[in-house]
Amino acid sequence: MRGPSKGALLLAAIFAVLFGAGPTVGDVGGCGATVEPLDVARFARARKTVDCERCTECALPSQRCKDACDPKVPSDVAFPSRCFPLYHDGEVCLRALLAASCADYALYVDDQARYVPSECEFCKEGGDP
Repeated sequence: MRGPSKGALLLAAIFAVLFGAGPTVGDVGGCGATVEPLDVARFARARKTVDCERCTECALPSQRCKDACDPKVPSDVAFPSRCFPLYHDGEVCLRALLAASCADYALYVDDQARYVPSECEFCKEGGDP
């Protein structure tokens, strides 16, 4: 039986480093719990890493994939000015991206008509993470 791929282990490590210091299960939204805002710059780096890994794994040729894997190109993650996603939103989005099939991921990085998974629609007023 084969173990996890090097890419999967790398993503797990990145995910743990970027989001491991957050609240424990049940803290977000619980009575008296502090709601933690999403660190947008950190999320943008994590999203770029996940996009590159999944694009490589799925052999997807889009420009967004090329940009995700190019360290010279900044992340294209952006949120509307009145959008304030939470830490938990970022976790849910990245988990959904990591679990997506290659066919679904091709839709997420399509250059002409990109589809945003519902788990990554933090603010429905026009933002596109």
